[in-house]
Amino acid sequence: MSQPTLEQLRKRIDALDEQIQTLLNERAHCAQQVAEAKRGEDADTVFYRPEREAEVLRRVRERNQGPLPDDEVVRLFREIMSACLALEQPLTVAYLGPEGTFTQAAALKHFGHSVKLRPLSAIDEIFREVEAGGADFGVVPVENSSEGAINHTLDMFIRSPLKICGDVELRIHHQLLGQGDGLEGIGSVRAHQQALAQCREWLDANLPGVPRVAVSSNAEAARQAARDPQLAAIASDVAAETYALNILAANIEDDPSNTTRFLVVGDQEVGPSGKDKTSLMVSVHNEAGALYSLLEPVSRHGVSMTRIESRPSRMSKWDYVFFLDVDGHREDPAVAAALEELAARASMLKVLGSYPKCEL
Repeated sequence: MSQPTLEQLRKRIDALDEQIQTLLNERAHCAQQVAEAKRGEDADTVFYRPEREAEVLRRVRERNQGPLPDDEVVRLFREIMSACLALEQPLTVAYLGPEGTFTQAAALKHFGHSVKLRPLSAIDEIFREVEAGGADFGVVPVENSSEGAINHTLDMFIRSPLKICGDVELRIHHQLLGQGDGLEGIGSVRAHQQALAQCREWLDANLPGVPRVAVSSNAEAARQAARDPQLAAIASDVAAETYALNILAANIEDDPSNTTRFLVVGDQEVGPSGKDKTSLMVSVHNEAGALYSLLEPVSRHGVSMTRIESRPSRMSKWDYVFFLDVDGHREDPAVAAALEELAARASMLKVLGSYPKCEL
């Protein structure tokens, strides 16, 4: 059989585009019907269901047969779901701004581009905005693979009633941005302190002796560099576009696998998706064997602990709280049994949330 001509292929693509557009609008119409059905059952119904979206995207990944890679197909379906959800109920998402930060990129990766994004200048402002109802959800950084935990985020959970509704992992590539076309004439390098630490070796080798100034965010550094030709900023390629800066050096991070994890915070409980994790905050009495007593029920019930961090409780001297991530949902029998024993042994136990596992 002869190969189709270019004209035949183009006609086939046009026909497929028409089918795709028809099916997209049919899906959107179904989403509107879902919204009407939900409102009919409960005026205070929840439209955004992280567990449902996780299940849908998991099936998208599992059934993909190419040639489009899995991540690209998932990204396309995320945008379709985002647009359909906006027809049901538009979401407002607060993130650590200004525009052009990695936190903004994480928010778009998780929610898609059909949400209304609200940049705020500090992590505590994001928590307060969601608590007050000014935003439906917030996105905050919580840890980096090379620099560890973002302590300010962890500390907010000590006093905030918000729950973790999801998490996002983002590969971090740092660009050196400026108004020039090379490294000559750079008077100082500005970035968030985490970014400066993640690019320390490159800066030592390529810009020795140039002062490094920590600012509130990489996007703020880019904004300052856009006003001063002697400043260079470490930021994302999105920040380069946003602030009309040149990329003076690309991918200057010391660790090519550098990844930051972000949390989605809100006031709703998330149901089981079939592949979940649970985050906890616990405190124990300051006595010998206290930490072992805390972790023993988790191990005995066969629950895998994937992360532990300690932070001062800020309530009394030498008093600490521990942040734990474990595999499974709080409604899973093994996790529920372990939590029941933990509650009996700990001086304080707070379940920060059960939510679908992030898949890069």
